[in-house]
Amino acid sequence: MNIYPAIDLRDGKVVRLYQGDYDQMTVYQEDPVDVARNFKAAGADYLHLVDLDGAKDGELVNFDTIKAIVEDVDMFVEVGGGIRDEERIKQYLDLGVGRVILGTIAVKDREFLEKMVSVYGERIAVGVDARDDRVAINGWKEITDIDSFEFCEYLRDIGVKAVIYTDISRDGGLQGTNMEVYRKLQEIQGLEITASGGISFIEEIAELKNVTAAAILGKALYSGLIDLAQAVEMAK
Repeated sequence: MNIYPAIDLRDGKVVRLYQGDYDQMTVYQEDPVDVARNFKAAGADYLHLVDLDGAKDGELVNFDTIKAIVEDVDMFVEVGGGIRDEERIKQYLDLGVGRVILGTIAVKDREFLEKMVSVYGERIAVGVDARDDRVAINGWKEITDIDSFEFCEYLRDIGVKAVIYTDISRDGGLQGTNMEVYRKLQEIQGLEITASGGISFIEEIAELKNVTAAAILGKALYSGLIDLAQAVEMAK
């Protein structure tokens, strides 16, 4: 299992939101490049970047910061947040980003999604955010009637290889992740699932590596609940 430490960017700074709420934001570091270097030094080979400004406003506020990170650290980088057209996809991939993550646009415009998957293949991942097994969109503010498991099956069927699945009720709460949902997702053959949201204890890494392809660590790292080097070693 691969471990993806997360860097969420707002105005060029490293921040964390509580359950996607921009009004409940904590700034952890001023220098995202330095944070990425520290993650690499701890043994991480993968990095999860989220442009929160892009997700909120659609603007490329953090593009130069993302560029600096990609150029500075030798890691596989995935980027999400506000990617709504092919031009943005090209911009990130041309930087050297390993793959881009489509979120709301993947739910709202399936024709676009299917075209991007056909063109870029495994370099397109999809972020599936869910509450009570229903897909959430628009910064988690809108809960749809779409069953999250059926949506993941659809993604697999159109050629998506990787899904980042977040139980938003657990995100940022430091109360543990929804292990049951990842056991259920494991049954979807041919789809690599990344666990995201609420992973808070090192013991969860040992359990997740039997059911998911990857795990994203965010607030638990910044709060000191999980040691990244230990998590990377345990995930091997």
